[in-house]
Amino acid sequence: MRQTYRAMLLACAMAVPVVPATAQEASESTKAANRAVLDALPFDDRTDFEDAERGFIAPLPGGSIADADGRTVWDVEAMDFLQGDAPDTANPSLWRQGKLNHITGLFEVTDGIYQVRNFDLSVMSFIRGDSGWIVVDPLISTQTAAAGWALLREKVADLPVSAVILTHSHADHFGGIKGIVTPEEVAARDIPVIAPEGFVEEAIGENLIAGNAMSRRASYMFGNLLPKGPEGMIGSGLGTTTSSGTITLIEPTIVIADTPTEMEVDGVEMVFLNTPGAEAPSEFMFWLPAHKALMQAEIINHVLHNLYTLRGTKVRSGDLWAKYIHDVIGRYGDAVEVSFGSHHWPTWGNAEIVEFWEKHRDTYRYIHDETLRLANKGLTMLEIAEEIALPESLATEFANRGYYGTVSHNAKAQYQLYFGWFSGNPAELHELPPAEEGAAFVRYAGGADAVIDKARADHDAGNYRWAATALNHLVFADSENTEARELLADVYTQLGYQAESGPWRNFYLTGAQELRQGVTRGATAQTASADIIRSVPIEMYLDYLAMRLDHPRAADADIALNFVMPDVDETFAVEVANGVMNYRMDVQEDDAQATVTLDRATLDRINLQQTTFPDAIAAGDVTIEGDRDRLMAFLGLLDDFEFWFDIVTD
Repeated sequence: MRQTYRAMLLACAMAVPVVPATAQEASESTKAANRAVLDALPFDDRTDFEDAERGFIAPLPGGSIADADGRTVWDVEAMDFLQGDAPDTANPSLWRQGKLNHITGLFEVTDGIYQVRNFDLSVMSFIRGDSGWIVVDPLISTQTAAAGWALLREKVADLPVSAVILTHSHADHFGGIKGIVTPEEVAARDIPVIAPEGFVEEAIGENLIAGNAMSRRASYMFGNLLPKGPEGMIGSGLGTTTSSGTITLIEPTIVIADTPTEMEVDGVEMVFLNTPGAEAPSEFMFWLPAHKALMQAEIINHVLHNLYTLRGTKVRSGDLWAKYIHDVIGRYGDAVEVSFGSHHWPTWGNAEIVEFWEKHRDTYRYIHDETLRLANKGLTMLEIAEEIALPESLATEFANRGYYGTVSHNAKAQYQLYFGWFSGNPAELHELPPAEEGAAFVRYAGGADAVIDKARADHDAGNYRWAATALNHLVFADSENTEARELLADVYTQLGYQAESGPWRNFYLTGAQELRQGVTRGATAQTASADIIRSVPIEMYLDYLAMRLDHPRAADADIALNFVMPDVDETFAVEVANGVMNYRMDVQEDDAQATVTLDRATLDRINLQQTTFPDAIAAGDVTIEGDRDRLMAFLGLLDDFEFWFDIVTD
């Protein structure tokens, strides 16, 4: 028997966990800033809450999800503090979004379409086919995906997987796939795994070449290292946070390259619309004619999304983003009755959906076009970010609020897309690095004590942005200055308390925590999983090795090696000279100093740290004809990366 979502929420309200608080309260300036938000937005509009609770079937059993060793990878109950009005330590708009994202369970979207929400950062959807369930976007981790899959089969229908659809190349939409289906099942039952063109290359590339730094920054962005509570992490806007289970990948069996692509999937008619270069380099939406429903993927959301994501990815085009939504309005605006996506809750009703789509489209169009207009008038990136503001008709829509992306950093992204990092001011051509710049700033300001005195006065007056700039210079000039670190942490905390963006809050509060405590290691999503490593095309792996080369140390190196991989029938040649590594596929060079033979499976074991090159050589899994020292010299030039590097200090 179905229960209402509200009744379930009240039943577990007594189980709110104790969350460690910081020593810092909201300042009077922060309280005033957050009160102003209450006056600016229509908080009495409950439509989103009604939509987020609509169709509720069942909660997540037990309130958390663990792996096989009993380690918790997803904890819904840890966020149960998100009740009532926002405290002084939280922007009330972000608090509202956190409450909406905390609505958890299995939901019916419309006849034949279901979702599990708040089982992970993203949403997993299920479409009833003729013979089974079509699974859309199986979350980040196998454990969270398996929990959602089990709940669907228990509460709705115990049917097999008949297809899997991966809407785009970000890990929160494919990582849990092996919690739903195995590669052996896919092969044996010929289960289609459908993804957009370029999916594998983009899914792997983002998590490999820049993966170490991006994952470290993601630990800030999603608040993975913060305590959950009114003074800590209250969500990321796009969802709560990321799960920390096992990330997997099954390569697509069907790739969608054209718009529109019409296809019948397990008896369900679908029309796929490719949307590359907007929210993800590889992405599509799809239309379900029989349901009059659009699966909007992550092109349409109940947040302003990122045109640049703070964890660090390639800049996205607001122009393309707006045009993709505009195209959908032209195609299906007259017919649509349901719009559901890879995050958040659905929207129902033609008029409501079309208005939602149009205002979302116009938000990306406004940011893109206004940034370019102001740039062409001579304003710089920082000046544009300070001046640009959405018109009231867009800014007062909760779905356009900057809970994830912000107007400020999205405007900077569009400037960067067209003009790069340089504003045209010659003073920016050859700036000092942070530590040297900090030392010079402190010297100009009259010394560390003078900077602290002035910054404390600005802190007390609520001038946090400038205080943060000045104190950041001092901390980079002298990271051992405890008074400066503590004061900067206080400043970051107040900025975090005021932030409407989940990632901004998480960055500020994580920075404050690391200034006070140093780098604290915690559970965070590790994208370099076994499946990702095994799926890397050898060309991409060689690009990764070329990036890892310690180029200054390799400046005088002269290394030429041939490689043979019998199990995958691949050969390539590697050359190191002039401080760089180049390679050629499908060749063996006559002047190579050595030929190295190893299976791709052995290379994968080395990369997964299940063995080492010396051990594999000793075991006979790697053979070398020629100068063995040349191979060892090459391996010795490859750099390793520390994940927990400093961000807020030098």
